[in-house]
Amino acid sequence: MFKVNEIFETIQGEGFFTGVPSIFIRLQGCPVGCAWCDTKQTWDVLEEKETDFGTIIVKSGDDEYWCQSSAKDLVDYCIAHYSAKHVVITGGEPCQYDLLPLTSELEAKGYRCQIETSGTFEVQATAETWVTVSPKIGMKGKLPIAASAMSRANEIKHPVGKESDIDELKALLAAHPLSPATEVLLQPISQKPRATKLCIDTCIENNWRLSVQTHKYLNIA
Repeated sequence: MFKVNEIFETIQGEGFFTGVPSIFIRLQGCPVGCAWCDTKQTWDVLEEKETDFGTIIVKSGDDEYWCQSSAKDLVDYCIAHYSAKHVVITGGEPCQYDLLPLTSELEAKGYRCQIETSGTFEVQATAETWVTVSPKIGMKGKLPIAASAMSRANEIKHPVGKESDIDELKALLAAHPLSPATEVLLQPISQKPRATKLCIDTCIENNWRLSVQTHKYLNIA
């Protein structure tokens, strides 16, 4: 069973699959503690906030309510209500869960799966699942980046606000060499020109890619 905070359909706004119509399944619970997190409502799993699936699917805003749902129920709902064939499993920290049953069921029904994770837990998913690691270094939860998550990553999407964030990423990559096929993307934490310019200059210097949070510019979920 999965603790689900919300499920909705939109356009993937960032990273390798920017612009792709996507179903987002947001899971509840995260011990990482990122100061700039924009989904803090998913951090705690509070018993008094447990509700039913019917309440979750009609959410219109951010809150701490969650429900228990099986992989089958989630897949059946996606088939019945959405057109997109790309599913993003996010959180919270989704890799606290064994995602193999969910990703297997989705792929059996013709979906492509993507996981967005902080890299602090082992990734349990099908071999075909696209894994986006957004490494959260030195956060409040003091969780180390897992070597297994780095080696499994198809994409490293690193949030950047200042020069020291670049230095931390380079140190991490030196400690955990990536597959040559792994994409490295820098994403400005804010829409501020200084952070964006830093990302652009560093991407050009290192032949990395820029990830812009297009959903924030478009004012969509």
